[in-house]
Amino acid sequence: MRGERLSEKTTRPALFLDRDGVINADPVEFVTKPEELHLLPSSAEAIAHFNALGVPVIVCSNQSGVAKGLYTLEALKQISERLQEMLRDYHAHIDAFYYCPHDDADNCDCRKPKPGLLLRAAREHAIALEKSVFVGDSWRDIIAGRAAGVRTVLVLSGHVKPEMLDSPEVTNHPPDHIAPDLKGATEWILNQLNSSE
Repeated sequence: MRGERLSEKTTRPALFLDRDGVINADPVEFVTKPEELHLLPSSAEAIAHFNALGVPVIVCSNQSGVAKGLYTLEALKQISERLQEMLRDYHAHIDAFYYCPHDDADNCDCRKPKPGLLLRAAREHAIALEKSVFVGDSWRDIIAGRAAGVRTVLVLSGHVKPEMLDSPEVTNHPPDHIAPDLKGATEWILNQLNSSE
């Protein structure tokens, strides 16, 4: 049954999002517990818009704080549950969460800038990567998105600030689009998703 419907489902695009700095305020270090999570209301509104259109919204986020011993996988799960609760106030939700709990030294395939998280999500949710968009707030997100074959958006609501746009971090890894935040990127993203149909 699942195999019969797979080809039909692989035509659908998805919206991939980094978490910190895109959906919630970028922490100084890490969000280590649910009460440290501060939702960006404009991002919640944007996510609700994509939810209403039936576009899968999938989080792909590095969480090396687990490898550093700053919080556990269970705490990470609780943070995700809290994020879903906060999004519900805006009639929004995340369809799936994919986290890399490793550090650079682990040399895993899932830590961005490697595309492992996006590739796994695409396999498990039958997503057409070439029709999809990844929104992030750092060069790691842009490189990962390009490696996965998706279009990329750099938002200035997190790690990268407007005054950093001329820095090598941005100019060496140019995104397809730059926006102040997720809500500000919505129209461009919709145009990309619609042009893929």
